[in-house]
Amino acid sequence: MKNISQSLLPLIAGTLTVFNVQAQVKDTDHELSVLNQLSSHAVVVNMPVSQLLNAPGNEALRAFFFDPVKDPSLLKGRNIAVIAADGFEEIELLGPVWYFRQLGAKVDIVAPRYNPAPERYGLMYPEMAKNHIMAIQYLQPVGWIKFDRTADQIKVDEYDAVFIPGGAWNPDNLRYDKDVINFLREFNKTGKLIAAICHAPVVLASADILKGKKLTGYWNIQVDLKNAGGTVLDQPVVTDGNLITSRHPIDVADFSRAVEAWLTNK
Repeated sequence: MKNISQSLLPLIAGTLTVFNVQAQVKDTDHELSVLNQLSSHAVVVNMPVSQLLNAPGNEALRAFFFDPVKDPSLLKGRNIAVIAADGFEEIELLGPVWYFRQLGAKVDIVAPRYNPAPERYGLMYPEMAKNHIMAIQYLQPVGWIKFDRTADQIKVDEYDAVFIPGGAWNPDNLRYDKDVINFLREFNKTGKLIAAICHAPVVLASADILKGKKLTGYWNIQVDLKNAGGTVLDQPVVTDGNLITSRHPIDVADFSRAVEAWLTNK
């Protein structure tokens, strides 16, 4: 066979390049098509807190936040730990924290140590996730707040009370954390106050401290609370010994006042 003419080589090379580009484009189109079928449409919806407070039927909740507190030193000297992770219900954390601080309490927001998932999970985290936790409003991410300490840093004798906000994701993140569960078990032995709202009582179920207790929680988890040995009541707030539980974001006022009453022996 005769050698290919040198003058034809550029033409052949160019043709091969076109074929390669077309093949790559075809592969890319295929990958994009698959990715589109694996992805949902991104829509960001934010519920302003004002909408919750102004909703019909929530007049008492609105008054709770907007009526000035009568005694801003009522909880002075009290130390409260709020234990939360990514996916906490915004108003269930920020609402009580605001109220207890209005009454003079020192409140620390405590989160599990930063522990990103393995790379093979394909997750991405913003840099702020190292010292912030993500808030949600009814399963929709809405923002981030900075935490003060991590669960491995706190000690039982540093606090007079612990409360856990709800949110569907937050409790799942907490109940997997050994530092959180061990702290709650030891804290419960002291008889000091443990409070949980919405989905948060399932964290107490994981800590195995619900047997024989009367309590409440979000409707979806009430069967879990029964299975953990508790007696579930469908009430805005239930107090049983050193345990206070509540059901829902609209119960935040009742929940916060119950914590206040327990700490002031009312």
